[in-house]
Amino acid sequence: MKNNRIYLRFLNLLEAVEATPGFPDIDLEAKKILEVIAVRHQKENPLTVTEAMALSHIASPATIHRKLDQLREMELIDSIYQGDNRRTKYMVPTTSALQYFDRLGKIMNKAFKV
Repeated sequence: MKNNRIYLRFLNLLEAVEATPGFPDIDLEAKKILEVIAVRHQKENPLTVTEAMALSHIASPATIHRKLDQLREMELIDSIYQGDNRRTKYMVPTTSALQYFDRLGKIMNKAFKV
């Protein structure tokens, strides 16, 4: 039973932090896409735009396209080229996105200190 209390405490802390001014207001679909982009970036295997459009477990391609635009406008992701290949764009988290995940990590640490 202690594990569910930790998770619920994490959710309460997350809700409180997400309500603070300055914290990015990201909807669930955009958040999930950002998480996939960040994980792939951390694994040094950045997500291509084509791969992002195929994330059908998150949303339809049209919705994903809209969410990618929102994340770009919020300056949480950027599109880059790698090497000489100018045909393939890769999605990477920005410094702001990495700071967002850092704040979430601090919340998780706080939740574990029960």
